[in-house]
Amino acid sequence: MKRQQGFTLVELIVVIVILGILAATAVPRFVDLQTDARAAVMQGVAASINTAKELVRARWLANGSSGATTVSLDGATSVTVDTTLGYPAATLAGIEAAITLPTGVSHATGTFTYTGFALCTVTYVAATGLVTVGATAANCRNP
Repeated sequence: MKRQQGFTLVELIVVIVILGILAATAVPRFVDLQTDARAAVMQGVAASINTAKELVRARWLANGSSGATTVSLDGATSVTVDTTLGYPAATLAGIEAAITLPTGVSHATGTFTYTGFALCTVTYVAATGLVTVGATAANCRNP
């Protein structure tokens, strides 16, 4: 009489349960999609700021750049500029008027912050046009 070899049903179920427990506890630690999404949103904000500041400066220069304090982007949107180099001011009427902020991002005088994550930021300096991204996976992670 031949004896069949293999795993019993109980052994297979135990292995599946153990793998399920490992997956439920280990995978969330390795895959933190929300952190990556927040950092990506802030990278997008930085790219928007860079594009808008160059567009505003180009308009300012094309208009003669002689002391103009505002630039019109589309005939309707007026952006306040820093009169030294023509970059948008770091205010609501300046850089924030030139871009559209995504949901969950706030702005206060040149610093854009992902709401609830004080270190998940992008900083804009109107006098130089410098954009600094402080939004990293470490800074945008849940506490």
